[in-house]
Amino acid sequence: MRAGAGGPPAPTPEHAEVYCVRKLILTFLIAGLVAVPTAFAATDAPSFAPVKDVLTDTPADYTVPAGFSEARRERREAERLSQVRERRVAEAQASAVPPRLQAIATCESGGDPTAIGGGGLYRGKYQFSMETWAAVGGSGDPAAAPEAEQDRRAALLYEQSGPGQWPVCGQ
Repeated sequence: MRAGAGGPPAPTPEHAEVYCVRKLILTFLIAGLVAVPTAFAATDAPSFAPVKDVLTDTPADYTVPAGFSEARRERREAERLSQVRERRVAEAQASAVPPRLQAIATCESGGDPTAIGGGGLYRGKYQFSMETWAAVGGSGDPAAAPEAEQDRRAALLYEQSGPGQWPVCGQ
């Protein structure tokens, strides 16, 4: 094509130099993109997704340290013994109710901590009125309170006022 005939202008030496530099940079970039993954594949570099044992969901090359299973067994046994102790303490506290209060509870509600009697006026294992329950430090509905709390509050009421708080069953 002729210059000035409507085509692109003829390249100048500066344009040729810029073109060569761009071509050289592009060549290095492409070579680098190809060379880096090839270099990683040739080394023993770890992969990004480690292989796991299907059954144990642990890395395939994982080894259990000596004594690990023994320590785990001992920890589980200690947890089990702790739960047994807690349950025995709770049972002991529940059975620590004095016989006189057990007799009152049996007479008032059949020993049912959720019992509601007197048309809804008396509630819980010891058939507390809401006023009496509040007077011994209870809050909310006595029939919804834990049995151990009802036992504590009944013992407190018995100490403060005697068996007269239960006119029929306290005699």
